[in-house]
Amino acid sequence: MTRFWLSLEQGVRFVINCIEQMEGGEVFVPKIPSTKVTDLARAIAPAAKLNIIGIRPGEKVHEYLISIDEARHTIELDRMYVIQPAEAIWFGYSWKEKGQELPEGYHYSSDNNSEWLDVNGIKEFVSPFEELFEQGKLEG
Repeated sequence: MTRFWLSLEQGVRFVINCIEQMEGGEVFVPKIPSTKVTDLARAIAPAAKLNIIGIRPGEKVHEYLISIDEARHTIELDRMYVIQPAEAIWFGYSWKEKGQELPEGYHYSSDNNSEWLDVNGIKEFVSPFEELFEQGKLEG
């Protein structure tokens, strides 16, 4: 299984940035790293024995943030994707001028992502938060 990774701080910054740029009706999708769930387990408890039990009812093997159908209306920018509303053609949205269209059949999912966190990457990702927990600045 694979999952996308996004910290709360990154999420808040992304939302504020998108609010400042929106023209109306778009869906903004951040380009964020993916990781394997087994790597997450190894990062949290390196000495633990992993017991692979398989997928449970309702679970997804991979996360999809842009489907093949949505990709037809999506523009790729440096740090995000913008899924334009169907009415974009009529209202003169300028996203095509700022980025590029996605190829036919494209989808953005946690297994076809170009940015990955391995065990060491996960540890680096969470290390600032560990320090804040130790200092009593975060509770969890």
